[in-house]
Amino acid sequence: MPLSLTVLGTASPSPRPGRPCSGYLVRGGGAEVWVDAGTGTFAELQRHTDPARLTAIWISHLHADHSADLLAAACAYAFGGLTPAAPIPVYAPQDCAQRLAGFFGRPDLGFLGGVFDFRPLYDGHAVQHWNLRLATRAVAHGTEAYGLRAECQGSVLAYSGDSGPCAALAELAARADVFLCEADLDRHREGERVHLTPEDAGRIARDAGARELLITHVGPALTREMAAARAGVVSGRPTGVAREGEARGF
Repeated sequence: MPLSLTVLGTASPSPRPGRPCSGYLVRGGGAEVWVDAGTGTFAELQRHTDPARLTAIWISHLHADHSADLLAAACAYAFGGLTPAAPIPVYAPQDCAQRLAGFFGRPDLGFLGGVFDFRPLYDGHAVQHWNLRLATRAVAHGTEAYGLRAECQGSVLAYSGDSGPCAALAELAARADVFLCEADLDRHREGERVHLTPEDAGRIARDAGARELLITHVGPALTREMAAARAGVVSGRPTGVAREGEARGF
């Protein structure tokens, strides 16, 4: 199949035994992309591929549960014998490189120039790696944050990242084969729209005409099964749960 998705982690807001934070391996058209580098996901990535062979890394936003394992990867690449043949493109929000440099107490990441090639994301960003196209839209999360649409030979995976309800999500998920969508909240707090409830996720999938909804990043107030059931009632289409270690093609 043209596209495949391997789930590395789904936990929110912190990792749990056997359940790292957000991270996924997307393969298609000869490319392998690590999508979100939440806490604990670099170890899981190594179960499924050699990290030195990654085509690119794509980071939705800089909260730790989506980006902290860039530090683990940097150490492995620079000092742990996993140095890639060429610097790996890292598509991420503007301040990502500076934040990572701060962990090492350096003013910049020049000393990691042979490891990472940071390329800032923006609304409407698009890039092609062989037959895999990655398109980015800004989403509503109270900080610089993005969702992803991955396309390969007619197959489409959409990923919400972390977001409150916004028009960009339906655009990303339009007629997608799989819409991988967070459902962090049991309910919205007054005046706050930075995450989705299961009903939000179901509504977006339905309105976007996505073929299948896959729930992820479920917060501590919900179980994954409960979130998927609630989302499925609204979506009216097959609705499942992203689970660590599962891989599927479409």
